[in-house]
Amino acid sequence: MEQDGPLKVVVGWLDAANRSDAERLLELSHADIEVVGPRGSGFGHQLLVAWLSRAGLTVDTLRAFVRGDSVVVEQHGVWRSIDTGEVTGERDLASRFRVEGGKVMQFQRYDTLDAALGDAGLDYADDVQRND
Repeated sequence: MEQDGPLKVVVGWLDAANRSDAERLLELSHADIEVVGPRGSGFGHQLLVAWLSRAGLTVDTLRAFVRGDSVVVEQHGVWRSIDTGEVTGERDLASRFRVEGGKVMQFQRYDTLDAALGDAGLDYADDVQRND
């Protein structure tokens, strides 16, 4: 699934997030990264590190969709308690990324793949597996 360009950046970003490797995550994120959540948007590395420290989320990427600087990934997410490591929930979800200059500029998680694709201006024809 890895390829050059924006998808490679996103794959590295997700790997760093899954490993809670804040240093690598910041290397792959623009200083003014926008993190979009259910309560609105926030910006910057400090917000990203705070999110990483409390999310307790690891994701397995199932599919990826790419066009230009936009990447959407369909994922299976597992949330774990920060204190105990116990699984507290899991479900399928999607994430949308905008990559510029080899860094993630924007990240947003979605409940459905269709919503993420729609916001990114992508569709099922942008599936990288279909384009290989």
